[in-house]
Order: sequence, then structure tokens, then C-alpha cells
Amino acid sequence: MSLPSTAPRLLVVDDEPDLRTLYELTLMREGYDVESAGSVAEAWKLLETQRYELLITDMRLPDGTGLDLLARLEAAGRPEKAMVITAYGSPENAVEALKSGAYDYLTKPVDLRQFRAVVASALGRVPAPAPVAADAAAARRARPGSAGQNSLARLAGDSTVMREVRALVQKVSRSMAPVLVHGESGTGKELVARAIHDVSPRAAMPFVAVNCGAIPEQLLEAEFFGYRKGAFTGAQEDRGGFFQAAQGGTLFLDEIGDLPLAMQSKLLRAIQERAVRAIGSVAEVAIDVRIVSATHKDLGHEVRDGRFRQDLFYRLNVIRIGVPPLRERIDDLPAICNAVLGRIAQDAGVSPPPMLTADAMQLLLRHRFPGNVRELENLLHRALALSGQEQITAHDLALSDEDGFEATAPMALESLRTTGLPAATAAAPADVVLPRDLQTHLDEVERDILLRALEKHRYNRTAAGASMGLSLRQMRYRMARLGIDSGGSGSD
Repeated sequence: MSLPSTAPRLLVVDDEPDLRTLYELTLMREGYDVESAGSVAEAWKLLETQRYELLITDMRLPDGTGLDLLARLEAAGRPEKAMVITAYGSPENAVEALKSGAYDYLTKPVDLRQFRAVVASALGRVPAPAPVAADAAAARRARPGSAGQNSLARLAGDSTVMREVRALVQKVSRSMAPVLVHGESGTGKELVARAIHDVSPRAAMPFVAVNCGAIPEQLLEAEFFGYRKGAFTGAQEDRGGFFQAAQGGTLFLDEIGDLPLAMQSKLLRAIQERAVRAIGSVAEVAIDVRIVSATHKDLGHEVRDGRFRQDLFYRLNVIRIGVPPLRERIDDLPAICNAVLGRIAQDAGVSPPPMLTADAMQLLLRHRFPGNVRELENLLHRALALSGQEQITAHDLALSDEDGFEATAPMALESLRTTGLPAATAAAPADVVLPRDLQTHLDEVERDILLRALEKHRYNRTAAGASMGLSLRQMRYRMARLGIDSGGSGSD
């Protein structure tokens, strides 16, 4: 009985007849229409006359390599995805295959379970994981390009380097190749990772972001791989980990350089085996997860100093995307400011978003931005709250034009003088321990002041704001930014 015409068509290329037959039988049992070839020449002869949805090729062939086929596909503008099978212990070939445009790779001896899973993933046959609501996934699929375009638009700027970043994001999104995003803190590495996910075929599946430096070391394995009920004290029910939550989608490992060596080893095994074992379980579960990692550290230097595993670095650093600091693309500043102001104004319910005056933009253009885009966002957040107008002036930015660093906002200083704090606190003697994070410290002071004012005026936001010289709009914005609820009254 012939297969239905709608069955995906696959081409298998291997010079070993036994392996070729094994792959064919495995794929035919999955319902695929399979043809095979034993050399580069045979494969190209078939490709010249027919179209396939997936090419599965061995790396070493009698008349060339699998990379030769990938190069021909690329040169001819062919749409077929490619999967390369490499010899065991040759990661260099695997990396080269991914850089040449392969969707994914497997190493010999091939695990047929992994083989079927990778083929299914390449053809978009990965089922949605249970935590994802069916209607939400359907909505994402109904608008296949919307999330991706929005994510790319958030990578604002028309400088050469940012155009290259966006182009690279679109290119790497088509494969399973691991991506390492490198850049200083605050440059927007997670935005790049989200864009890779949102423009990829995995956009309808979960994007799970993990800050590797924020998880206590003793909880890492449970958080990454999950656990079974009774596996340890406090494990009262089964729980999946990050890998299970990201099934079919993308797992973003932020600050991967902060991962302890012991956990690096376990992560490497999960990536190599494409399977994880929950704590307390005896069985491994196959995973289909695309890995994107990020760091501000020089991982090559960390490897040389013995703080990062070389084999894990090799696995993660297949494709590298460098995100430049803001000072190196200062021409993008106007576009970034417009995008950020539009976003934070929308979040605060302010319409239309305020515009920067010419003097404010000139001040920003002279600023050094040691905190990069994150610092810019904080500046604009505060300026939007301080301005209360349709325009943001240089005064609203509260920047020192001399040293390029953010000065304490006038409102915060005035608050310190009027809240009844001891004079010694306001005077800040030389021997007082300075805050390690000035922005967080000021936010805590401001939050305390607002709460006291709200309590004094029975959570009437208009009266509380007026007592401190704030409009209702400014009061609402500050409360939203600092996470202060309205006390249940909703009164203005």
C-alpha cells in the first residue's frame, strides 16, 4: 500500500547500506516518504529533480562530505532543512555543520529515539507541552510573524552593528544550533534571545528564561531537571524543571558563566543526551529544547582559569552574537529613547508618550552610559515620573553634565529632608557605608515615603500626591513602578 501524498518527503544519504536501511525503516514506520542515496553525486541527482522537506546526511561520503551538500543547497537557494550525522567524538564537525546551516546534528552510534525526535522537531511535529494553554498556542500560531516582528523591533537602532545583530538573529533562528549571546550588563541580551525564539518555528512554544546566578547552588538540579514526590524532604508532589517547562521551545540560560562546575557537568550531559532525569526518578525523559545562553564574562578566559568546562563552552559557543554597549552605538540613542518611552508610557497608562526636548537629547548624547540600555531605561522611567508634562527636559533627567553619572533626583533629596529622618542620615557623614546599588536604595526610600503619605491620607492618591507636590498621573506612575497597590480603595 502506497503512502499518502501528504506524507513528508525525506532524503537519507549514507554510504553504509545497513545504516541507510535502518534509517529508512525507522522513518517509514513514522509515516514518512523516504528516498536514499549513497554519495554526494547520487543525492544531488535526486535533489535536481525533486523537492524534500528534510535532508539527512552522513558527514563522510565517498565523493565528499555532508557539508558539500549543505553548501550546494545554500548556493541553490533550496528550502530543504538538513540534519547531519557525525562520527562520535568529533564536536568540531558538529559545530561546522551547524554553522553551515544544518538544522541539527546527531553523533554515531545514533540513538533511534533521539533520531525520531530530531526529525519530528525539524518537521514541526513536536506536540505542545501540557503547561501551555491550547488557545494561547493557537493564537500564537494564527499570527506567525507578529511576535517575531515585535521582538526584532525592540532591538532598536539603525547602526551597522545593530543591523548585523538583527540579520544574525533571523539567520540562526532557523536551526537548532546553540547560541551564545555576549555583552556587557544592561545591553539587552535577553531581548536578543527572545527575538531568536520569536522569529523561529518554535515561537508558539514556551520561552523559559533562567538567571543561573540567582538560584542557590543546592537547588540547581531540582530547578533544572525537576523532582518526584518524596525525593527529598519537602518534595510533596511531582514537579517539572526548566527543561520540562521549555519542551518544544527555547531555554534561555542567562549569566551562564555563574553556573557552578558541578552543575555545568550535569547540564552538559542533558544537552548531549537530549534527555533529563528528575531527582527521585529512575527513567530519563527525552527533551526537545533549543538552548540560548548569555554572559557578560569572557568564557574563554573562564575556561583557561578552570572556572568553566571547556567541553560545555564548546557546546554552547556554536554561534556567537555580540551585543555592543550603548556607548559604541550612540547614534542609535534617539531611536532607543523613542522605543523605551513609548513602552514605559504605555505601561503607565500615559498617552501620548512624552517627547525629549533638544537639550535633554543633547545631554543624553554626552552621557557615557556605564549601565547601557538598562541605565537609560531607569533614567527615562524616573524622568517620566518627574516631568508631569508632555516633554522631558534636561532637568527632568537629573543627570550631572560633568561626570556623566546619574545624580540623586531632586525629589528624593527633598523627601529625605522632609520625612523626619535624623539629620545625620540626611547629611551622609563620610564614615557611613554607601549603598552598593544606589538606584535600588533610592527606590526603597521613595517607596517608604509614598506608603507613609498614602496611609496618612487614607490611600487617597490625589491628596497624598498633592501633599508632596505630585500630580495624580505622577502618583499613579510612581506607585505602578514601585509595586504599590492602592490599598483596596481605588480612591483618587
